[in-house]
Amino acid sequence: MSENAAAAAAEQAGAREARGPGAQPAATLALDGPLRSRLDALRELVGLSRTRLDSKTLAEAGKVLDEAASRRRLSGRHTVVAIAGATGSGKSQLFNALAGVTISETGVRRPTTASPIACSWSDGAGTLIDRLGIPGRLRRRPVQSPEAEAQLQGLVLVDLPDHDSAAVQHREQVDRILTLVDAVIWVVDPEKYADAMLHERYLRPMAGHAEVMFVVLNQVDRLPGEAAELVLDDLRRLLDEDGVALGEYGEPGAAVLALSALTGEGVGELREVLGQFVAERQAPARRIAADVDAAASRLRPVYTTGRRAGLSEEARDEFAARLADAVGATAAGEAAERAWLRNANRACGTPWLRLWRWYNDRREPPTGRMRLRPPADEEATARQRVEQAVRTVADRASAGLPVPWAQAVREAAVRGAHGLPEALDELAARAGLPPGKPPRPGWWPVAVLAQASMTILQIIGGLWLVGQIVGFMAPNLGVPVLLMVAGIVGGPVVEWSCRMAARGPARRYGQDAERRLREAAAGCGRARVLDPLAAELLRYREVREQYGKVVGVG
Repeated sequence: MSENAAAAAAEQAGAREARGPGAQPAATLALDGPLRSRLDALRELVGLSRTRLDSKTLAEAGKVLDEAASRRRLSGRHTVVAIAGATGSGKSQLFNALAGVTISETGVRRPTTASPIACSWSDGAGTLIDRLGIPGRLRRRPVQSPEAEAQLQGLVLVDLPDHDSAAVQHREQVDRILTLVDAVIWVVDPEKYADAMLHERYLRPMAGHAEVMFVVLNQVDRLPGEAAELVLDDLRRLLDEDGVALGEYGEPGAAVLALSALTGEGVGELREVLGQFVAERQAPARRIAADVDAAASRLRPVYTTGRRAGLSEEARDEFAARLADAVGATAAGEAAERAWLRNANRACGTPWLRLWRWYNDRREPPTGRMRLRPPADEEATARQRVEQAVRTVADRASAGLPVPWAQAVREAAVRGAHGLPEALDELAARAGLPPGKPPRPGWWPVAVLAQASMTILQIIGGLWLVGQIVGFMAPNLGVPVLLMVAGIVGGPVVEWSCRMAARGPARRYGQDAERRLREAAAGCGRARVLDPLAAELLRYREVREQYGKVVGVG
């Protein structure tokens, strides 16, 4: 069969593959459990992050999910491999050499390949080629011996336009198809193998896809002697600098080969390696896994910083203490203690002293309670304390978080702090001192009775002395004087004893009042600020857990 006849037959076979009405649908791509879990985690991660991250940040991850879902619905028995290269690298020659017939145009006119051409070695790949956007007129089938065709069974080879073409639409087609194929063969020549555009735009960004990459040094027939090995070693060095793992000594990575598509030297080795690669049927899953790795790597700055994040109990306690100081919990406790002591003194003091205090109270009645509304300067100071407490706890909570989540935590704190000073003022008015007088202990009636007894002794002794003075009673100074002295001395002694006994209960009463106000302030701060902060931190922990599953770390 002549070359032209073979090309015509290949074109007709490709057209039938494009139509494919009678072709049997190929089995869809099946992924292993770990990769499916990573994709599910990435999908969950994107869903949890939509309200915290902008759509541009999540765009690549969403695209990876879409392309993975699209690829999973298509054939798992076929492997789509693109041949990419610069102008004059000989990639179309290599494409024709692998197909065994002239399919892609070659020549000195540049660029030669204007549109991608697909060549399939087996039926059932039509939907895969549809996904690449290659029309039926550009689909071919190789015309080879059954043995050669069996070697590449399941391969779909795509010849791309030059990635350095002067035509913008050619470069756009290259970039688009490279994101859709399962693997890529990079064809370089001895003159352009170190081209900065190739390494910086393609090889370096795709370093994580090394397991689905082949790097072929073409045109080695132009290199004399050992020059081919030297160029190949230098190519390996450049790939290593790009971060591309090399598949040598059984390690996973990119295969680096030297050949001449013109003379056929090394083409058989590439065909053998490529046939084994396709037969494994692992390239689609490896490509998806590499895409997930790339997306996770780009998302790392928005999900992890390498530092511990969270709100410690110490920070929570400090926040509660700051709020308690802002509402004057300590002053409220001291005021409650003073009020209890004042009531104890009034209840257990001598009648004469109580009469004197009553007279002073009539002149300037004391409230026995702290002010419910502080002066303007004190109110401003309290508001500043509350704001400072909120800022401090927000900074503590956001420390160690990536920027978007730290911003979300601070915004939650600001929302919670709105109206917090007013709520604390109202709370202080309700929870400061209980209404009415402080409770009376059981020993107060005994003290009052003892104080009344001392007063009665003074009255009896005084009346006795008056009776003796007016002659109503027989003279006897000892007994009335003794009664009066006992009453006069006993009253202050009882009062002093009651004051000593009142210190403990008064202190406990003040502490209870301070504790109630501290707990109320802490509860208000927890409901308005700490709980929203905890919710944001919990959301971050959830996305961090999902991100760990995406990158394969528990």
